[in-house]
Formats: sequence, structure tokens, C-alpha cells
Amino acid sequence: MKGLNQENTELIEELQMKTPARIAVGKAGSRPKTSTWLQFRFDHAAAVDAVYGEVPEELLKELDLFQVQTRVKDKEEYIRRPDLGRKLSDDAKEVIKKKCKSLPCAQIVVSNGLSAKAIEENVEDVYLSLVQSLGNLGIETGTPFYVDKGRVALMDEIGEILQPDVVILLIGERPGLVSAESLSAYLCYKPRIGTIESERMVVSNIHKGGIPPVEAGAYLGTLIQKILKYEASGISLVKKEG
Repeated sequence: MKGLNQENTELIEELQMKTPARIAVGKAGSRPKTSTWLQFRFDHAAAVDAVYGEVPEELLKELDLFQVQTRVKDKEEYIRRPDLGRKLSDDAKEVIKKKCKSLPCAQIVVSNGLSAKAIEENVEDVYLSLVQSLGNLGIETGTPFYVDKGRVALMDEIGEILQPDVVILLIGERPGLVSAESLSAYLCYKPRIGTIESERMVVSNIHKGGIPPVEAGAYLGTLIQKILKYEASGISLVKKEG
């Protein structure tokens, strides 16, 4: 930090303590320092692994989640064709109709999205905490399941099939160079085909360095309670509350 006075040095050190972002990491000549470059390569590799990784079968069995597919054939197509990740396969629709309870109050769905690592690291704590929270609030839950290679809008088709009051989608976030294991929870009141994005709600940054998974699950329960009370989500909920 050559050329910086004591006050600026202290400010930079304070900022570095408050964020995982790469602030004032310095350089060696015109290039990054070796340690900085190696950490960048490590974080980039972790992000790639998160996208192309798979959720362990043992975890799905432990949480009693049966698995269905979207219309995506493989990870390459998943990245190139987001639209196919928003639609369930024909087989998936039939399995969901057969195995799931219709007209539940709250339907929980899990998907790897863009980070299988996010599911592996966080979903158990979030899911169990959410189920407990909903149980304590007296909110009935449907039959949970896992969708491989899903996108957020697939909750609309699920809403059409099962007709729940609320759909909660726990999905892996797009990995970055700070965290490759961040989970998001999307919520929507009575989603249907054609639902606009402003009607959805999201609680993001769920991981050990962000919102603690157990805390997030409990919070989601109270948020679902509010959605049911006002019969709205997203912008519509904000308007009704205001």
C-alpha cells in the first residue's frame, strides 16, 4: 500500500474485513500478485464445478425427495437454452401428478439450478428448518420433490399441475468468484403459466457466509404466512401491505 497515508490504510483494512470482495489486493509490476492470481483461479474452478456438478443421490434419499427432469438433455444445453429449463418433461408432469398431493397450501420444490454445490451444502438445513417452521405455524405442506436442471419459472408449471397456494423453490444461484455455493429461495402466490416476474419474491445469498441456512428456513416460514394472509406475493404483496 505504498503511497497511502495511515488514515487511508486503516480505511482499506476496515473495508477488507467487511467484504470478501477483492479490495486493494495490490500487484507485482503490471500483473496481479501470485497469491491473488492463484486464489482467482481457485475460485473460478469452484464456480465451474458448481455448475457442472451433480447433487448427491444420498442427500435426495435422506430428504425423501423423488427426482424429475426438465426438458433439458444435458448441462451444455441447460446453459445454452434457459427456456428448456423452465419446462418440465412430459414424464415429469405425469410423475408429479401421480406422487404429489394436489391443492396443498405450500409446495416445496428443490432444484440444482446453476449450483449443485449450493444444494449439497445448504438445502438440508434450509429445508428441515422450513418444514419445522411451517408445521409450527399450522401451514399444510405438499409432497416435496427435486427437479434436475431447473430454472425459476418452472414453478409456474408446477402451480398449474398441483394448484398450491404458494410454491417455494429452493435453487442454486449462479456461482461467482466470492461464493459458488449460494442458495436462493423463490416464492410465489398461486403461480400459473404467464405469471410475471414482479409477482415472485426471492430470499438470496443463503450460505455460511451470507444468511445462515437454518435462519433462512425459519424466516421463509414467516414469509409464507404473510403471503397467505394477504393472498399475494411480489409487488402485489408490497401494495397490499402498504
